[in-house]
Amino acid sequence: MCDERAFDDMEAAPRNTARLTRREFGALSAGAGFSMLWPGAVEAEGDVPEVTGRDLSIPTPDGTADAWFVHPTAGKAPAVLLWPDAFGLRPAMKQMANRLARSGYAVLVMNPYYRIGPAPLPEPDADFTDPDTRKRIFGLIRQLTAETQTSDAQTFIEFLDGQPSVDTKRQMGTLGYCMGGPMTMRTAAARPDRIGAGASFHGGRLVTDQPDSPHLLVPKIDSRFLFAIAENDDEAQPEAKDVLGRAFADRRLDVEIEVYEGALHGWCPPDSRVYHEAQAERAWGRLLALFETALT
Repeated sequence: MCDERAFDDMEAAPRNTARLTRREFGALSAGAGFSMLWPGAVEAEGDVPEVTGRDLSIPTPDGTADAWFVHPTAGKAPAVLLWPDAFGLRPAMKQMANRLARSGYAVLVMNPYYRIGPAPLPEPDADFTDPDTRKRIFGLIRQLTAETQTSDAQTFIEFLDGQPSVDTKRQMGTLGYCMGGPMTMRTAAARPDRIGAGASFHGGRLVTDQPDSPHLLVPKIDSRFLFAIAENDDEAQPEAKDVLGRAFADRRLDVEIEVYEGALHGWCPPDSRVYHEAQAERAWGRLLALFETALT
């Protein structure tokens, strides 16, 4: 689901010593305001609504998923399902959900590894250069199959549609990072009646030669999509963007596919060692533009 080569590139990149580690980001988030944690964060234009967030547990066919749900305090909002990267549910993902909620969305982000244990999984500051740690993390990732992802998507969509803060008359959005990219496509294919827009940021293994490759699901999708591709991911698989483009063109679906120059795999989360602020902000702006026009 995630390309080990991409993680090699990410871990080999020089660490920005001014960037907070995942552990430091989590420690600060307990007592600091959102705007203090996200470098260069720009909220939606106009009035920014108050939001309400809480940790919760969601029953699933395979156990109980721990998750974070945040939404505007007043009124109803279109729902968004956020799939984390390989580092799972953690303060940075909660902060990203919070930021999206401040733009007027009811956002659920879950622990994708809940079948194995509660977050944080993997541990904060997991080091891919350590062989044992690397083995544990890819062991977690391999537990997530196309079947478990589709089942979880169905469960989380039903949960969101049951919340009084969710406007069920409007389409739902989904977005994902790294391994979350394929999950957005499986979510959109599982519920084309509910998903109006999807976005993948440095998504891994979107196009493979396997029968469960996400790109083969496009005929089942009825959503507008955004694919923000890391430069080094494109260098490793330059044909992927063309395959995706043709698949969406065949369905006559609107799609935006762009390679983000200078951005390495993992560049979007603010606790990433390869966080690229300018390109992350530009990608975030494209996400907001997509959701504003597609979630009607």
